[in-house]
Amino acid sequence: MRGKQTVRGMVQSLAVVLAAAFVIYLFVPHDDTGDPVEKKDYGIELVTARRAAPYAVAAPTGLPADWKPTSARYNREDHNAWHLGFLDPDGQYVAVEQSTAPAGKYIAKVTQRAAKTDRTEQVAGATWERWEGPKYDALVRTDGDGATTVVTGTASFERLAEMAAALESKRSS
Repeated sequence: MRGKQTVRGMVQSLAVVLAAAFVIYLFVPHDDTGDPVEKKDYGIELVTARRAAPYAVAAPTGLPADWKPTSARYNREDHNAWHLGFLDPDGQYVAVEQSTAPAGKYIAKVTQRAAKTDRTEQVAGATWERWEGPKYDALVRTDGDGATTVVTGTASFERLAEMAAALESKRSS
């Protein structure tokens, strides 16, 4: 009788669909060895941030090529927030965050609730506060021009310090 489906017919249809999907998978080229994270060219975002921000915007210079930039953005409406994200040579996340937002709330936000410790680190002649958290650790510095600079992420403090040492803060002319 037409219109009636049996369990056997549905199973046969499912087998045909799965076989077709398997054949397509076999013949569609795919490379599982490639790096899924693309390198980001952040030059335009950096120039824009340095022109718009009321503080000297920080970005690294001289980092080895195995540091991979992954994200960059500037948001004037969000207290002039500058974000620059990287993967370090070990594949760990490191971000440079700057803003004119009130420091306490801003640091908690960008560090995923890290807490200030009593320790500081001297990095390239500057004193950075050390913050530790369940997800991200951070090095924090409050600049004289009203901005807070945070180097944060899942990377070790050694890698965070390496990023902090590479930072060059500039304003656009």
